[in-house]
Amino acid sequence: MPPTLRIWRLALTSAIVLGTLPAWSQAPLLPLEQFPPLELEPVGQPTADEMTAALNAELFYELLVGEMSAAQGDHTNAVALLLEAARTSHSQQLYQRAADLALQSRSGQRAMVVANQWLQNFPESRDANRYTLHTLLALNRVSETQPHLTREVALVPKPAKPATYLAIAQLYSRVSDKALAATVVEQALQADMADTELAPAAWATVGHLRVMAGQKDLARQALQHAYEQGPNNGATALLALELMEAGAQDVEYMVRHYVQHDPAATIHMAYVRVLLGLQRDSDAQTQLNAILQTYPEMPDAWFSQATLQAQRAEWEAALQSLEHFFPLAQQIQFPAARDLALNQAYLLSARIAMQRKRYPQVIEWVDRIAQGETLLDAQALKALALARQGKLAHGRALIRAVPARTGEQEFLKRRAEVHLLRDADAPQEAYLLQRTLYEQAPEDTNLAYDTAILAERAGKLDAMETILRRIIKQDPGFYHAYNALGYSFADRGIHLPEARRLIETALSHVPGDPFITDSLAWVEFRLGNHTAALALLEKAYALRDDVEIGTHLGEVLWSMGEKNRARTIWRAAFERDSENETLRQTLERFQIKF
Repeated sequence: MPPTLRIWRLALTSAIVLGTLPAWSQAPLLPLEQFPPLELEPVGQPTADEMTAALNAELFYELLVGEMSAAQGDHTNAVALLLEAARTSHSQQLYQRAADLALQSRSGQRAMVVANQWLQNFPESRDANRYTLHTLLALNRVSETQPHLTREVALVPKPAKPATYLAIAQLYSRVSDKALAATVVEQALQADMADTELAPAAWATVGHLRVMAGQKDLARQALQHAYEQGPNNGATALLALELMEAGAQDVEYMVRHYVQHDPAATIHMAYVRVLLGLQRDSDAQTQLNAILQTYPEMPDAWFSQATLQAQRAEWEAALQSLEHFFPLAQQIQFPAARDLALNQAYLLSARIAMQRKRYPQVIEWVDRIAQGETLLDAQALKALALARQGKLAHGRALIRAVPARTGEQEFLKRRAEVHLLRDADAPQEAYLLQRTLYEQAPEDTNLAYDTAILAERAGKLDAMETILRRIIKQDPGFYHAYNALGYSFADRGIHLPEARRLIETALSHVPGDPFITDSLAWVEFRLGNHTAALALLEKAYALRDDVEIGTHLGEVLWSMGEKNRARTIWRAAFERDSENETLRQTLERFQIKF
C-alpha cells in the first residue's frame, strides 16, 4: 500500500489567503526553510504627499544609498536606510520594500523590527498585520500570534474562510509546540465557531492541529463539534478520516454518513485510500464501485480499481481498468501530476507483466517511464526481469547506474539491489549486502528488521534471532519483531509456548491483523490444534486474500482431509504469485503441480 494518506493535502484547493515566510539563516527557533514566500497585496499608487516627500533630497539620498547597499549585499544598512525613508515619507510601499530586504537578509530579529514599526505606523494595515503574524510564527513566538491571527480571520470574506482555515492549519502545523498552536488557533476561530455555516470547517481545522499535537481526545471533541454542526461537511469527513488513520475506527460512521449524501469525489477517494491502508480491501472495493458508478471519468478511481484487481491476481481485469485509466490520465491538466500518474500506471502494468512471466513486456512498460521519483522502482523492476532471464549481473549494473545525488538516494539504490538479489533467489548475497547497510546504522529499527528477515532466508538463524531480540529490547512497541521471531519458531516447530507468547504480544498491538493472526494459527497447527488453526486462518483469509495465508490455509485443510478445497486455494495462490517461496516449498512437499 502507498504511504499513509495525508488527508489535509487533498481536496479544497484554492487561493491561500495566508502566505508564509522564506528561509532565514541567523539561528531562528524554527527551521524556516519550511516556510514558502509571503505574498502581500499591492499597497497601491503613492499619494501626492508621498510623491512630494519622495522628491526630498535627504529622502532621495537614503533611498539611493539603501538600494546601493542592498545591491552590494549589505542588508543591515539597506534595511536601516529604507526603514528610515519609510518613516520619513510615511509610505507603506517603502515599509514593504524594507520588509522584503529584511527577509533577504535572513535575520529574524531584523524582520521583527520592520514588522513592529510598520504595524505601529499603519495599525489598520492588513499587510502589516500579516507580515507580523508570519514573522512571529517563524521566530516560534506562537502565543503572541493570537491577536494577529484573530484579526486576519475577521478580515477574510466569508466565502474564502474555508480556504483560509486550510492555510492556517498548514502554517501552524510547522511550529514546534503544536499543542500551543492548536490552542491559539482555537481561540482565534471562536467567532467563526459560532457561525453554523463556518463552524464545521473551523472545528475541523482545530481538530487537525490536535491530531498533529498527539491530542487525540481533544481532536475527537473537535470532530464531535464539527459533526453536530455539519455532518455533511467535507471538512468534517476529512478530520474523521484522519482520526481513522490514527486508529480511531469508531468515528467511521461519520465518514459513512458523508459519503451517503452527495460526497465530493476527492474525499470519497480519500476514504478508499484509508480503507486500503487499513487492509480492508473488500470495503474499499465497495466504495470504489460507488465512485466509478457516479464518476466514471475519474482516473484515480480506475487506477485504484486496477491495483485492487492486480492484488486479487485478476490480471485481465486489471489491464482493462488501466485501459480506462490511460486516456483519462492524459487529460490531467498539470504536467507534473500527469507524468506521475502515467508513470505509476506504467509501473503497475510492468508488475502485472512480471507476475505473468512476460519479461519482455516488463521491459517495454518500464522503458516508457519518464525520469522522476519512480525511476529507481522502474529500473529495479527491469533489473528483476533481466535476472529472471538469467542476466542478474546486468540487472545489478542497471540499478547501480541510476543517478544518486544524496546519501539517501545512494542508500535507496543499495536497498533496491538487496531486493533484487532476494527476489532473484540469491539470499546469501542479499544478506551480505544488507548487512553492510545495517552496520552503518544499527540503531535503525526498520533496517535491523529487514536484516533479520534476510538472515533467516540466508540460513543465518542465530543472527536473525539475535537481531530480533535486540529490536524487542530496544523498541518494545515494534510488534513486527515479536511476530517474526514467533513465526520463525513456529515454522521450525521449536519453542512453541514462547512462539505463542511472542505472537500474542504482537497481536495485542494490532488486534485482528490478518498476517499476525496467520502466525498464531501456524503455532496452533504446530501444536496439533488443527481446529483452532483452521478457525484463525479462515478469519485471516477472509480479511486478506494473501498468498502465504492461503498457502497455510491449504495445508491445514489438506491435513484435515479437505484436499479438494486445499487444491483450489493453492491454485488461486499460484496464479497470483507462482514465485512465492512458501507456496513453492509447500507444493513441492505435497507433490502438487499446476
